[in-house]
Amino acid sequence: MKSLKVIFFGTPEFAKTSLQAIYKSQHQVVAVVTVADKASGRGQKIHESPVKVFAMENQIPVLQPEKLRNPEFLEQIRNLNADVFVVVAFRMMPKVLFEMPKLGTFNLHASLLPDYRGAAPINYAVINGETKTGATTFFINEKIDEGNILLQEEIEIFAHENAGDVHDRLMEMGAKLVVKTLDGIAENSIREKPQPIMEHPKNAFKIFKEDTKINWHQNSENIHNFIRGMAPYPCSFTILKIGNDEKSLKIFSGNFEKSNHGKTPGTLEINKNQFKIFTTDGFYFPLEVQLEGKKRMSVKDFLNGFRDFDHISIA
Repeated sequence: MKSLKVIFFGTPEFAKTSLQAIYKSQHQVVAVVTVADKASGRGQKIHESPVKVFAMENQIPVLQPEKLRNPEFLEQIRNLNADVFVVVAFRMMPKVLFEMPKLGTFNLHASLLPDYRGAAPINYAVINGETKTGATTFFINEKIDEGNILLQEEIEIFAHENAGDVHDRLMEMGAKLVVKTLDGIAENSIREKPQPIMEHPKNAFKIFKEDTKINWHQNSENIHNFIRGMAPYPCSFTILKIGNDEKSLKIFSGNFEKSNHGKTPGTLEINKNQFKIFTTDGFYFPLEVQLEGKKRMSVKDFLNGFRDFDHISIA
């Protein structure tokens, strides 16, 4: 099989796993393109992306352009004479860049396209209660996540899983799919195909802070799936009123039950042994939480931190 010269574009851990798989394959990673280093945290320590860290550890050249249209950067890329570009969890690429390699530029997306195009496909698949999802490799074009499909693979979403669990399984499966796609391109054995036309494909728009607030005026199962789909990151939250103070409470996990309770959704029932929040058709039991200003903890530990429960409610 022909060994392809690859330039890899990516940033987070999800991308690093694919880079690692390519590096261990017969294909050659001639360079990595990743986000510029950023200062973060209290000490403003310089943070390097997981992709950069792996590349540096394995003597792979790293490029970190501020702008992808920068002429100097484009010339550097062109001079590497790569056969194909591989993109995993990176930003939108200009046409002048993705059209550069002779065998094309393909992306790994964590959904079964055309459903869940966008920035948060794993979160929304769990939020919507899907029982399956998957990964797709496709050639990049000028539209977001709409290029011709190369390969797809499906996995089951289990009822006990949150978005983080699905992320980790897709990360491993997707890495193998990337190498399989490179092998197919090298052997000329993959026939790309247009994405199916769907009138209303499911979307996976970027999630902002305001999108993570729990709406207790929904049924219990939808709330449960919402909390699963936001966990462990960015994590759903509600607002607790503790005396005269209002504090956010992140909820990482829990269970639900259905019942005819006659209570107003969002009503809180709390004591030293139980913490439940009423929904439209039952109630939700948080199991792992994080109160604003505190560390992540079990509900048991959370309840142990209070003496008087009567002055606590959902704001």
